[in-house]
Amino acid sequence: MTDKLGKLYVVPTPIGNLSDMSYRAVQTLKDADLILAEDTRTSGFLLKHYDVPTPTQSFHAHNEHKKVDHVIKLLSEGKNIAQVSDAGTPGISDPGYSLVRAVLDNNLEVEVLPGATAFIPALIKSGFPTDRFAYEGFLPHKKGRQQRIQSWREEPKTIVFYESPHRLLKSLRQMEETLGGDRQVSVSRELTKKFEDTITGSITDVLTYFSSKSIKGEFVIVVEGKE
Repeated sequence: MTDKLGKLYVVPTPIGNLSDMSYRAVQTLKDADLILAEDTRTSGFLLKHYDVPTPTQSFHAHNEHKKVDHVIKLLSEGKNIAQVSDAGTPGISDPGYSLVRAVLDNNLEVEVLPGATAFIPALIKSGFPTDRFAYEGFLPHKKGRQQRIQSWREEPKTIVFYESPHRLLKSLRQMEETLGGDRQVSVSRELTKKFEDTITGSITDVLTYFSSKSIKGEFVIVVEGKE
């Protein structure tokens, strides 16, 4: 083992608009010995755009547990490694937690750069209280989904979660049944992208709006806490 240990850099990437990449993030990727990417093809567009020549390896939900030991070995040999996800901050509903935990457990250093994550602009755009909020990530697809929504009935904090276009109407219907149609909700779509929009109103009104639309894109749902 070399006397000089490497460092893991957790590097956020834009959630849609390439111009949101920070100068520091670009330089960190250029200086790294290796980039771990959730999807090397997706990250390839970003790296090409900013002329980042650093080699990449895939590191995603299906292989992260197998690759952790290899990454620890490289860090122990003095290699600096940057981790990126397809969009946003690694570890926030993206691969990252298990690697960070393993790096810290091995007494190696982690540096996390500040940057994009979709739920913060959606939360602010909702107009709901931001002093206390609960981030729920993605809801379970089936088992445990209804119980999760049920737990929000008496929750006073603002609730934020991600949803796919295929389950948006399902979530709104389940919330209408469980929380009541009058509870306020804000749905943001395609944040930072060309067709970004946000619809805010009662759950019933927002459900009616999306029921008549072609539902495409990536969604963040913000639910007002119980008064």
